[in-house]
Amino acid sequence: MEFLENLFNSLQSLLCEYCELSAHSRAFSLIIWAFCAASYIDLDYSLWLYRFLTPLIVTFLLPLVFVALIYISFLVLFIYKLHRQVIMRAVQTDRNFWRVGRKIVAAIWDAHARIYHGYEVIGLENIPQEGPALIVYYHGAIPIDMYYLNSRMLLQRERLIYTIGDRFLFKLPGWGTISEAFHVSPGTVQSCVSILKDGNLLAISPGGVYEAQFGDHYYELLWRNRVGFAKVALEAKAPIIPCFTQNLREGFRQVGIFRTFFMRLYNKVRIPVYPIYGGFPVKFRTYLGKPIEYDENLTPQDLQIKVATAIEDLINQHQRLPGSILWALLDRLPSFRRRLKKKDE
Repeated sequence: MEFLENLFNSLQSLLCEYCELSAHSRAFSLIIWAFCAASYIDLDYSLWLYRFLTPLIVTFLLPLVFVALIYISFLVLFIYKLHRQVIMRAVQTDRNFWRVGRKIVAAIWDAHARIYHGYEVIGLENIPQEGPALIVYYHGAIPIDMYYLNSRMLLQRERLIYTIGDRFLFKLPGWGTISEAFHVSPGTVQSCVSILKDGNLLAISPGGVYEAQFGDHYYELLWRNRVGFAKVALEAKAPIIPCFTQNLREGFRQVGIFRTFFMRLYNKVRIPVYPIYGGFPVKFRTYLGKPIEYDENLTPQDLQIKVATAIEDLINQHQRLPGSILWALLDRLPSFRRRLKKKDE
């Protein structure tokens, strides 16, 4: 009460002084007060705008961490390639000089996976220790899960997963070195068959860039009747391993506006144009389903349906629908995971 009385008395004295001033002095005082008030409001608005926009800007800058990791990988591989003779003499490795370089890069990516996303692989035993297999996976906004899975396979199983990438990637600076080291290629039916017949692992996403750009947190498969991967598996007589990563769409997402416009633009230019945001440290788990063995009685269309059903089953079993960034962040907490597990039981 004493504070309010003092404030009232101060305002009263200021008002009395204002009334005693001449007309010119009053006008001048009003201008000064208005200027001070405007300065205060402008400063307050600037602070509010800064606090409001900072999280928004950060969500669009975080995907650059992924880009930075790609170019760090390129730099490591470029240095390794440039000085391979010295390095090979030092490590006394075999003629496949990319082997050590790949493991260095794999160690970087695996460390990022473990620390930033608490990355786990469930069903790694479903990938054969030797011999061919075709891994068919759901394509997120950014296929960061395949970088993580390939790194884990290299470090734990000593096996490299050959990967099919979109043609626009090979126009990016530095991508040629990465694709050479990790055997990433645009891929045709015949080249993919050859990779599998040589006894290698191969990863394909039938949805490709279209699924990456226009999929959402409901995790619907956007394959558009593509059966090329099924033709590859049947001709190579290789098993197919369905693959899905939990919370993939919660790590990186597309903006939710102007979808029709960006879809039309994509259909014209055939490169990723839909802006993404995110880079949130959500929990990632890659689930590898039971192998779908070669069956000569299946047509490519029948096999496509069978594989799509297997991936949809993985999504329905292990993914919260619709996906939630908040719940995906909470998945990082062991106590929260235990509570969910007890609830499911």
